Amino acid sequence: MFLTRLTLDLRHSAVRRDLADAYDMHRSLVRAFVTEDDEVPPRFLWRVEPESVWRAPVLMVQSTVEPDWRVFEGSGYLKRAPETKEVDPAALIQVERYYRFRLFANPTITQQGKRYGLQAETEQQAWLERKGAKCGFEIQNVLVTASDVVHMKNDAICLQQACFEGVLKVTNATILQAAVEQGIGPGKAFGFGLLSLAPR
Repeated sequence: MFLTRLTLDLRHSAVRRDLADAYDMHRSLVRAFVTEDDEVPPRFLWRVEPESVWRAPVLMVQSTVEPDWRVFEGSGYLKRAPETKEVDPAALIQVERYYRFRLFANPTITQQGKRYGLQAETEQQAWLERKGAKCGFEIQNVLVTASDVVHMKNDAICLQQACFEGVLKVTNATILQAAVEQGIGPGKAFGFGLLSLAPR
């Protein structure tokens, strides 16, 4: 599995466009995984890290296929060279261990065949606990550090976003490894589902 840190240059008009619309951001990132316009890209996860007035926007991209970031060379899109490293989830994730985590997710509930975003913090936390039970972890503590509605394609797509940060305990390493690789929850193409772990 490959994890890349991209530092974007806000002076570039395409960066400002992509940060304003997750649909456009996904379309730009796809270029690092395909060589032909009609080629189906492999699944990858991405997330815009919480912004800070003291630094440029940072994007995390996770994939099972090594991306080719040369597509951005010389364009001014990136402020510095991409930082890519290979990560082995099996070596990182161990049962009964505790990890700090960050997850940007699209917490939803399905009723009568239609999916609805969960806006109340208690509902969002309950959603994460249900996901944990299915994905091999237990939440020890969690904060919803951001929650809002993300608008894309001139409001044609609107998704509820929640940023979860806290500590989890691994209950099933194999299932959690798969969840980390595949992402958690819906909306993965739009910057949701990437679960980042750091041992405590």
